[in-house]
Amino acid sequence: MIYRVIRYHSEHSYISTIILINIVVFFLWQFLYPSSPEFMIKHFLVSWNALLDGRVWTLVTSAFSHNMFFHLFLNVYVFWSFGRVIEKVIGGRRFLRFYLTAAIMGSLAHSIVASFILDSPQSPALGASGAVAGLILLFSFMFPKEKIYILGLIPVPTMVGALIVIGIDLWGLSSQVKGQGLPIGHAAHLGGAATGIIYYFGFIKKHLVKRRSKLL
Repeated sequence: MIYRVIRYHSEHSYISTIILINIVVFFLWQFLYPSSPEFMIKHFLVSWNALLDGRVWTLVTSAFSHNMFFHLFLNVYVFWSFGRVIEKVIGGRRFLRFYLTAAIMGSLAHSIVASFILDSPQSPALGASGAVAGLILLFSFMFPKEKIYILGLIPVPTMVGALIVIGIDLWGLSSQVKGQGLPIGHAAHLGGAATGIIYYFGFIKKHLVKRRSKLL
């Protein structure tokens, strides 16, 4: 397995910090939003209109933003499950750069698709799901022989699970294009997933080949 080939890095871990930021923003939604809704809407929701207004920071802040407990719990749980393994393998700083890149690409994908495909430039999004999707895809390519659990119950090979995740989001986005579907950021998920795939083939796979060649 890959973690037997690459040495564990001793860099600072960012897992706890990222989780803590998500929790803090969740409580801001609970306690600050009722009295100052404009502040939370302006700074923690991303949309094409927000970007046109110059609020480019929402590409990042929205990815740390959850206003429902189940949404927060699910993303944090999946983030912790996959992120702690990936961070140990590629190192803390590289992990943080990847995670933020996946978050930005997920937010950007939502904004572009909502504006130019769904004709809804004002449609806002929030949540770490795009970045988390990037982690799932990166993990799947790094550990193709491992298993993940669909709905926490059904074990499947990581690559099968990744394909299921992508398939669900493609189906969901197709339904939204037809004016149906659920209010879920499928485009953000796909943007983050694409980032995970590109990062693996652009950086991680090359790194693995170099490591393995030194061991031969």
